[in-house]
Amino acid sequence: MSDQSAPSSCTPDEKNAATSAPSAKNAEKKEKKAKPADLVIPPKKPKLSKAERRALQEAQRASKAAGGGEGGGKSSGGRGAVDIGGTGGDSGALPATSGGGDGPTKGSRAKSVNDEEKKDTVGGDERDSRGRVSGEDKTISLFSHLPRPKAPSEILNHLASISSYNLQSNFMHPAIPTLGHLYTTHSLLGGNARCRAMLQTFALLLQSYTPPSASRDFRHDIDHSLLKPAFQYWTTQCRPHSVSMGNAFSFLKLAVASLERELEWDAAREILLESMEAYVTERIEYAGKAISRHAGSKIQEHGDVVLIFGKSEVINRLLLDAALVDKKSFRVIVVDARPLLEGRDTLAILARAGISCTYILLNALTYLMMGEVTKVFLGASALMSNGSVLSRVGTACVALLANSNHIPVLVGCETYKICNRVQLESITGNELGDPEEVACTDCARVGPSNRWNEMFDGRGGGGEETSEKKEKYVLADWKDKPNLKLLSLMYDLTPSDFVTGIVTEVGILPPSSVAVLLREMGG
Repeated sequence: MSDQSAPSSCTPDEKNAATSAPSAKNAEKKEKKAKPADLVIPPKKPKLSKAERRALQEAQRASKAAGGGEGGGKSSGGRGAVDIGGTGGDSGALPATSGGGDGPTKGSRAKSVNDEEKKDTVGGDERDSRGRVSGEDKTISLFSHLPRPKAPSEILNHLASISSYNLQSNFMHPAIPTLGHLYTTHSLLGGNARCRAMLQTFALLLQSYTPPSASRDFRHDIDHSLLKPAFQYWTTQCRPHSVSMGNAFSFLKLAVASLERELEWDAAREILLESMEAYVTERIEYAGKAISRHAGSKIQEHGDVVLIFGKSEVINRLLLDAALVDKKSFRVIVVDARPLLEGRDTLAILARAGISCTYILLNALTYLMMGEVTKVFLGASALMSNGSVLSRVGTACVALLANSNHIPVLVGCETYKICNRVQLESITGNELGDPEEVACTDCARVGPSNRWNEMFDGRGGGGEETSEKKEKYVLADWKDKPNLKLLSLMYDLTPSDFVTGIVTEVGILPPSSVAVLLREMGG
């Protein structure tokens, strides 16, 4: 027992050997990490300032350009990347050609790419692959994620390419590009009008369509051969779709998927046509009548001054019903804004009905809002689930001024325009308009097409007269002015705090009840 519990003893030499073992291993590691004697470590490069870096880059670019013109540039013998000095500071990668010194140099290859690939001559303007005019990038970075609107010359070229290519390679009904042209040129404005035209076009497509004889399921053919190609064409090639169009398209897809597989095509087509007609009648027509009845009850018999903004189909209907059917006496102030000037159409409609109207632009709104206006009626392009209202740009300004002056703001919106998305600002989801319409300071817009391009592209008169008109505009040469960018937005978002009530076909609701209504509708 005593022998087992006794501690083990070791000599001093054994202790020294145990402690020297780790130190020997450390010495070996240090020898392995030791740098070779012939290694030369270059000194650290001095830190350059911003101006020095810019000067160095300019010198490198100049040397590349000189080498490319004289053939003294560095030839590529394998794969490599070439920096292309395109417009707007964009750069691209181009695989180098093998062939030693006989191949093109970097400078010449960059020049050829700029001339042939990056630029496209459209209507006399040199544009790069993104459709921007050569020179300074005129796109505002905050809205660079939004699709760029098409110029009128691009629209004409696109229509020509459709007639010569798409109709031959892939079947495309003529009604599809026709409606797309109306979308692109803003000849068809308003959520109801765009949705109604889309469903009417789909009805026309269904009447002229016959599924292939070898088809196993006609529902799949309708969805992938008829509905999706047309909707994608309107959305990607013409103009981003509205919330009303998206909801109607989802309804149509669900109606197709709900059909029985054993149905005959003629019977299935009749069911789809009846479903679309019922959708337009119930969700648009009847809904507009119900909104007119609910909102019209808020207009007094005599003395009200109602302010509206732009053009809204449902707002025009409720004003006409209040004046012609209910025989109420009131005055309407029509507020309008450039560049669309939709309020002029509203003014013409109300004036023909004998309603007393006043027409002003948005910049004069503050004066009238202070003492005359008693109610504000606004239209909506979409209604977010958090109660925010997406409508024509300028609507938020009107609602803000009305709220600051304690004037009730009622927004008329059909329930099929409700979106389950939450949006807090006007940057993430919006649509860009043509900046040329902002450049045209002439307010005498006579049609939905681009008056600026009609006047200055040779379609508005003689050459001398046209050039004289162009000189009158301060922004005629805005693309040539450095550091000048124009922005044209189509929509803005009105926070729910500025809205008193949402008028729908089910009644007048507070903005906080939109989410409840969406849940009850099964959205």
